[in-house]
Amino acid sequence: MDRTLLPALAAFAEVAREGSFTAAARRLNVSPSALSQNLRMLEERLAVRLLNRSTRSISVTEAGRSLLARIEPALADITQAVVSLDDDRDQPAGEIRISISRLAARHFIEPHLGEFHRRYPKVRLELVIDDAPGDIIRQGCDVGVRLREVVPDSMIAVPVSPPMRLVVVGAPAYLAAHPAPKTPWELDTSECVAFRPGVQGTISKWEFTDPSTGQDFTIEPHGAFVTNSDDTMLSAGLQGVGLVMHMDCMVRDHVASGALISVLEAWCPPFDGFDLYLPSREQMAPKLRALVDFLVAKRRALD
Repeated sequence: MDRTLLPALAAFAEVAREGSFTAAARRLNVSPSALSQNLRMLEERLAVRLLNRSTRSISVTEAGRSLLARIEPALADITQAVVSLDDDRDQPAGEIRISISRLAARHFIEPHLGEFHRRYPKVRLELVIDDAPGDIIRQGCDVGVRLREVVPDSMIAVPVSPPMRLVVVGAPAYLAAHPAPKTPWELDTSECVAFRPGVQGTISKWEFTDPSTGQDFTIEPHGAFVTNSDDTMLSAGLQGVGLVMHMDCMVRDHVASGALISVLEAWCPPFDGFDLYLPSREQMAPKLRALVDFLVAKRRALD
């Protein structure tokens, strides 16, 4: 079918319902003469008379009634689709795909899933959990959540976590048997639980900042245990296998309970935390605005 006929078909249906070019033209916000000409062009394109015209009235032909019976349900579906789109502009609804790292999902999304669902029951969240820097356009995601240092400059970024710290911690049993390092260079004689991202990746170096100069540097950890699971790494630290460098949010409760002890704190300053990022704020759908506002409010509650 030639889709350019759709406006003329919709105009024909309006004329048929109103029984008048004048009334239909008023509803369509066009002149009666323009509407009449439009209908004549439709009849010529279809090679069939749809309306009988007289000086006082119009009536629908048999062919016109048959056509009207078939197009009215489709026109009603189109109208409903447009109305639904208008409704979506006014209330949060639909699917949001979020590309997010495991740590960010665990600490800044998972604890609030129930509350978000109760507040926005028509929004469907899909978490695409991936520790690699996320190309949300290529992944087909609406937004991403990553550490600010890896968020592309082309994206609009909104902070959704407080500043973070990488901290070095050890179990009391480990520190009772091994002297606590006073500087990062003393880690050469310490047992360290190392982390290897992925299967083929290199062991992650531990990052520090010299408190006297502000200079950043890294140390390669050495020890008897390596893993690509941050949960397993933390478990090893809790069991006294060695020192662990981890995000402060992952070990805060263990430090508070005394299960882990923090060392080298002066060498581990805070840095920018996690951002939610998206291509543009322009014409932001209510579902995305709801998610952004929700996570920003949760971030403020942590300050």
